[in-house]
Amino acid sequence: MKRLFLIILLMTFTLFGSAKAYKVHGPQGGLAMEVTLPDGFNEDTDRCPMVILMHGIFSSKNIVPIPALARSLAKEGIASICFDFGGHWKSEGRMENMTVGKEIEDALAMWEYAKSLPYVSKIGLLGHSQGGVVASMTAGILASRGESPDALVLIAPGSVIQDACMGGRFFGAEFNPADPPEYVKCFGIMKLGREYILTTQELDIYGTAKAYTGPVRLIHGSKDTIVPMYCSEKFIETYTQDAELITVEGENHMITRKLKTVVSHAVSFFASQLI
Repeated sequence: MKRLFLIILLMTFTLFGSAKAYKVHGPQGGLAMEVTLPDGFNEDTDRCPMVILMHGIFSSKNIVPIPALARSLAKEGIASICFDFGGHWKSEGRMENMTVGKEIEDALAMWEYAKSLPYVSKIGLLGHSQGGVVASMTAGILASRGESPDALVLIAPGSVIQDACMGGRFFGAEFNPADPPEYVKCFGIMKLGREYILTTQELDIYGTAKAYTGPVRLIHGSKDTIVPMYCSEKFIETYTQDAELITVEGENHMITRKLKTVVSHAVSFFASQLI
């Protein structure tokens, strides 16, 4: 696991194309973010759809697969927002104060920002790993408010975090799930707070997610040893609408083996739904 975490640290990417830095606030403070527009796009005269991209736990907007998704979406004429959740990397806040609920608030803040952009025609959501949990629940919350996203993609959605918090084992950290300490160290390095553990145990992940009735695609690698396939299968059982699970043979959780395939599935789906 430590080796995997070091790989995550090293695998940072620089976004290409028309990227601009903005600042939106979540419950932990300012959120580092980038908006990527299609090449040659004129914000004053043109209109295009936008996808909000959400990374996983301990990850970043600059770590695979987020940058590749932003580049490929731009080539299809789709703008995107990628951002670091509160407590992650260049955003304000502390990792040990992070919870899924706070990340949902971050995502809702990004939704409001996207809605405020006059050139945005439609909005989709995408989440990887824990970001998939956040994206699914955010979509459900928005749908309950009558503001349903136009499309949703979940890449290896990490609902297994609930099992881990209830079972007292999370990325190498062991704890009493009924009475966890102030924080535990995952990979021996990253701090995960007591509030995260207790609130994750109580999440109604699938119950919240099912309020979203728009089109959904799930993408999951067959060699994912971090988030089991049953997580995506449970989402498929939850959604009753146009929902499909695509299994990418040989792909792992970090999307390092067949990145182009995963990105192609996600981007082609958004192109079919948003353009």
